[in-house]
Amino acid sequence: MAPTIQIDLFQGWPATAMLPVERLKQAANNALSNKTIFTEAFAYGPDEGYFPLRKNIAEWLSRSYAPTQPISAERICITGGASQNLACVLQVFTDPAQTEIIWLVEPTYHLVFRVFEDAGFSGRMRGIPEDGEGMDVAALELALDAFNSEDSGCQDGRGKACKPNRPYRKIYKHVLYCVPSFSNPSGTTMSHSRREALIRVARKYNALVVADDVYDFLSWGTTHPANPVSRPRLRLVDIDRVLDGGPEDRFGNVVSNGSFSKLIGPGCRVGWAEGMEDFIYGLSQAGSTRSGGAPSHLTSTFINELLEDNFLPGYITNILVPEGRRRHCLLASAIKTHLGHFGVSFTPDPETSPVAGGYYIWVQLPAALTATQVCREALEIRNLVLGSGETFAVPGGNTPGGDLYRRLRLCFMWEDEGRLVEGVERLGLVIESILTNKK
Repeated sequence: MAPTIQIDLFQGWPATAMLPVERLKQAANNALSNKTIFTEAFAYGPDEGYFPLRKNIAEWLSRSYAPTQPISAERICITGGASQNLACVLQVFTDPAQTEIIWLVEPTYHLVFRVFEDAGFSGRMRGIPEDGEGMDVAALELALDAFNSEDSGCQDGRGKACKPNRPYRKIYKHVLYCVPSFSNPSGTTMSHSRREALIRVARKYNALVVADDVYDFLSWGTTHPANPVSRPRLRLVDIDRVLDGGPEDRFGNVVSNGSFSKLIGPGCRVGWAEGMEDFIYGLSQAGSTRSGGAPSHLTSTFINELLEDNFLPGYITNILVPEGRRRHCLLASAIKTHLGHFGVSFTPDPETSPVAGGYYIWVQLPAALTATQVCREALEIRNLVLGSGETFAVPGGNTPGGDLYRRLRLCFMWEDEGRLVEGVERLGLVIESILTNKK
């Protein structure tokens, strides 16, 4: 009989115990008690979002990343979270009749597929493999060259613009999607040289890089005492400002998609986008914003309180990072103890990886097992929810998905710490059962 209590190692949410509930409650009370703040907060708000929050985010990012040029509020607009913002980016800066292909690192965040499909790109997503340095940019360039040499063989009747010209936007020919730091699902972090190469390719092919930077601040590096906690790497959007003299036009080739979902809680529905000032203004002109007002405008005033007094950076440093490091190490240790003798391996290892962080461990099963079978029996027999690697394969892509059929994504930030170990123990029993029955 399966255990009564379900353990979910697939859910990519922050644990309830880590949410800053009391401070957010106080922030909401402060905002709703100040007539100047709540009068504006209950209105539609400016297109770019609540200005005090934009200003505070810009200052926070400038302190955190120390880019060559400080970040101004004009480079920031407030969003309803990373997914909502991606939809708006596609509404403004792509046209299914002119934008050719969506190129995604593979494996990739699986829930993003429908956002692209809803924007008119069903069947036009292509996966690019990654290695230890992130997206294989050389493979991407080869694929783009091959696509261009097909002489518009993928047009499907496209060519005539569907969307009218607007002075606040441009239409990009391609979109490149990736999670540069602590990628979902693999936990891979793109190297600096690879980031530079990606931007050069984007410029060459008139592509927009959408960088989901939602895990950047959850960074703890290796856990050996001789190694300091790693700082966030310069983002693609920072590099785009200065690489080879800067962007080739006023819109640039990168938008950074930030969110408070993994830091404060997904229900707050507040995020931010950063890019060139003209890009950000254009993004703020999305029809849904012009009609409905700035996304998450009321909640933005609550979140702003957490940056106004520097609470959030301290909370990340003193609570979230130590908690994430401890959970990562706990899950990694449990895998080594209970699964290592079956030939199970994983990345990133918090004990040895030069950069570690985020939410996930990417497990590789031995050749005798498939993730589909393991996930099915784990749920049926052990009431254990796992993420199969094939979930993260780009649909309809031109790559075979590599070894995704033997991969599992395990999240260490949702379940209580004791259940993390028990979940791995249950997984060990499942693997043992399958291997025994194969004999």
